[in-house]
Amino acid sequence: MSIATALNSLSLDLYAALLRRLLVVLVLFSMLRAVFYFYNLGFFPDVTPERLAVMMVGGLRFDLVAVLYVNILFIFLFTVPFPFRYNSGYQLSAKWLFLVSNTIALGLNCIDIAYFRFTLRRTTASVVQEFSNETNMVGLSLRFMVDYWWLALLLAALVALLFLTYGKALPRPAKLSRAGIYFPVGALLLCIGTVAFVGGVRGGFEKGLRPITLSNAGQYVQRPLEMAVVLNTPFAILKTLEITPLEKVDYFKDEIEMAALFSPVRMPADSAVFRPLNVVVIILESFGKEYIGALNGLSVGYTPFLDSLIGKGLTFEHSFANGKKSIDAMPSILASIPSLVEPYVLTPYAGNDINSLASILGEHGYSTAFFHGAPNGSMGFQAFARIAGYQKYVGRDEYGNNADFDGNWGIWDEPFLQFFAAQMNGMRQPFHTAVFTVSSHHPYSVPESYKGVFPEGNLSIHKCIGYTDNALRRFFATASKMPWFDNTLFVITADHTNVDTHHRQFQTSAGVFAVPIIFYRPDGSLHGRSKRLVQQNDIMPTVLNHLGHDSPFIAFGNDVLNDSLEPFVVNYNGFHQIFMGDHLLQFDGSRSTALFNFKQDTMLRENLLTARPDVVDSLELRVKAFIQQYNQRLIDNEMQVGSGN
Repeated sequence: MSIATALNSLSLDLYAALLRRLLVVLVLFSMLRAVFYFYNLGFFPDVTPERLAVMMVGGLRFDLVAVLYVNILFIFLFTVPFPFRYNSGYQLSAKWLFLVSNTIALGLNCIDIAYFRFTLRRTTASVVQEFSNETNMVGLSLRFMVDYWWLALLLAALVALLFLTYGKALPRPAKLSRAGIYFPVGALLLCIGTVAFVGGVRGGFEKGLRPITLSNAGQYVQRPLEMAVVLNTPFAILKTLEITPLEKVDYFKDEIEMAALFSPVRMPADSAVFRPLNVVVIILESFGKEYIGALNGLSVGYTPFLDSLIGKGLTFEHSFANGKKSIDAMPSILASIPSLVEPYVLTPYAGNDINSLASILGEHGYSTAFFHGAPNGSMGFQAFARIAGYQKYVGRDEYGNNADFDGNWGIWDEPFLQFFAAQMNGMRQPFHTAVFTVSSHHPYSVPESYKGVFPEGNLSIHKCIGYTDNALRRFFATASKMPWFDNTLFVITADHTNVDTHHRQFQTSAGVFAVPIIFYRPDGSLHGRSKRLVQQNDIMPTVLNHLGHDSPFIAFGNDVLNDSLEPFVVNYNGFHQIFMGDHLLQFDGSRSTALFNFKQDTMLRENLLTARPDVVDSLELRVKAFIQQYNQRLIDNEMQVGSGN
């Protein structure tokens, strides 16, 4: 039997009907997005028709994910390759499943049209917890329907439209019994559909693309609040089901007592005078301290250029990342926002108004841009760059030469860093840029022309570290000849450490966060090797204070150049960790579980919890204040000075 006959026996009308019905739901989602925008127009005063069009088109990505998830069982019922799917009772059940599930989805979107005014964000899964103790939900729901009767009518009209466009039950094909390859072809179509479904709910098929989440809406907007237009409510709920929402903890009843222990409000010196240095932040993929000879305390390293630069800049013996993932790093480095429990960009608060290096320096007239050689949108970086206020995002698309693509993650570091230097040469000064490298990433390959050039070491990543280090050397050689170079502050760090380690001290709860943090000025004004504790969260306040920024801002780190501030580090590794002085305290949210002198006891073998209760009490109060400030400010959207501080 021919393939054409088999396809005919499958009755492609069944698949056409499925696609048509899903398309109708997509259209209705877009219609509700338009209603959402115009009903809440006062919250989006600066949105032009062109920007609205971008948000509407961008919203289709999120609508597709939501529609596929909401209709996952319906899709399966229509594509399972068995003849019983033509039975009238089976199709009637599928019809009611479709109508009920999509009525709920459309209803959630309708509710948020009005409810947005109370929360200024799309409703997430945390709403269940918020109302879990409410005893009058029926009465509140009825009052909502009375107050917003027109939304109930709108929903009824949409459901009626779904019903009318659904169509009749499809008849059983006459030739079905003679279709010898009916099941194999149907199974093949089911496999194809499954692949398409996975790509749809992930937001694409590109390698390195994380599943689409709330923060991805940031790449279509100019203000975080506008993300609510791009998103839809079913998507927001589904994407936060597995994320434990933050709770306001009450370790401290007295706000003054808490602020005395820790406050993220950073006040400038009265004598601050702004100096418009260019600011270039270089984030190196997986460059843990273990690989850097000048910092690892070992007899071997793989970064001869970085070692030489460390000798000319200001660096720190005890410097740490605030997270373990690339998506943790960008908020920590560029906006001084840590990731506690969940990565900040994956929380329901990713659309909060925040301050960052880009937004604050933009107020000083800086031109700003973020560079990443991966496919645009990869890792959610483009979205966060937009949320953080970067005026321009430059990725693989803008690079425009696929001959330099590494076949896995993005453009090789050497040509992309040369491109980065050339792009900055064309930017208006003063400027702030950040670049995120890609080549020191699994599967750990180097360009053909560099094979055998760099030391292999005992880990596969070592040759990639050597390659990127050499790319840095060539970048600085090029940049040093450019007119902006001498007036530039460079900050070099890593996003996180790598899972591939060889030395045990970099496998401890402290060592897994050990990354370089280097400040470099070509004029030599920042130099030396400090024993001070430093974290990624310290980068933004240090840069701003070094430039003489003269307004208050929010930062969860300190200016490392200000010796009057007591240094600390906070990160999360399944439990909260705070480093202060010589000690590391581990805290599970309710009690302290371990205390180590991490400077002397580098392998963290001796738990001093009972031996040093004074240190435990002091550090526990500090970390509690940090957690309470973080949770409270994210929940209340108080991540900028003046937003309820």
